[in-house]
Amino acid sequence: MITDTPASLRHVVLFSFKDSAPADRVDAIISDFESLEGAIPGITEFEWGTNISPEGLNDGFSHCFTLSFASVEDRDAYLVHPEHQRFVSTLGECLEKSLVVDYWAR
Repeated sequence: MITDTPASLRHVVLFSFKDSAPADRVDAIISDFESLEGAIPGITEFEWGTNISPEGLNDGFSHCFTLSFASVEDRDAYLVHPEHQRFVSTLGECLEKSLVVDYWAR
């Protein structure tokens, strides 16, 4: 049964890193992303993992990050927060592509 009361707003971020990206730099990016949970109010949960699907349908995306928010306003504040903007500005040299999807978990 689908209800009209959303439980949590999910912000899903997928990263595909360049083949030339050093492993220690990718590790630093992951650590930096994780640190946003403590630096930006409104993030209620943060989790991440690497693709292990045997289907081969990941289109090069290797890392998945999921942030949860209680409201659209919290998510919007995260997007423009200086710490988030700083983090995004560090990705250029290592990131091949990204994909972002937001949805209300039910």
